[in-house]
Amino acid sequence: MPDFFDVVQRQRAYRAFEPGEVPDDLLNQVLDAATFAPSAENKQPWVFVVVKAGPTRKKIAELMRRAWEGGARDYEQGRIDGRLLADVERGATGGIGAAPVIVVVCGDSSDSLEQTLPSSVFPAVQNMLLAATALGLGSALTTLATTMTKDLAEILQLPEHVKPMAVVPLGWPARRLGPPKRTPFKEKAHKDSYGRRW
Repeated sequence: MPDFFDVVQRQRAYRAFEPGEVPDDLLNQVLDAATFAPSAENKQPWVFVVVKAGPTRKKIAELMRRAWEGGARDYEQGRIDGRLLADVERGATGGIGAAPVIVVVCGDSSDSLEQTLPSSVFPAVQNMLLAATALGLGSALTTLATTMTKDLAEILQLPEHVKPMAVVPLGWPARRLGPPKRTPFKEKAHKDSYGRRW
């Protein structure tokens, strides 16, 4: 198993995948890692809908495409680098839909405050991304399809108290990406009060 810090520093958003199934034992490890995330009041309100069926993945991919072409692309143009924009567009218009597995991560509000769902669900998603990287899988955190909550909930037959919050494609990367570019932490960290560099 790779070193934790190596995994953290290699984790990337993959939006293009090779054909080929992901074995259930690997999916189980990814999902198990997700459940060890912290959550408000230890309620563990995450719900994972693991979508392997081709027709359902296609419907989710279509929602992503509609959200992208319905305004998300216009919003991102000029905000992000052109190469990243092109990569996101390829993912949103088909690449992510080609992943052999799409996990829709939801929050269950039946026993949790709806306001605390993001602070509980997104750490679980981060654990999923790190576990996928450690296992050699590609993954990404996407939220495009969640902008069409009613449609996504209908596709997955979610009850009203289960809210879709993230879509995570999983599969074998079409190509390996190098380490992500990051601003050094010293440019973001402050000592004791804002403005005093670490």
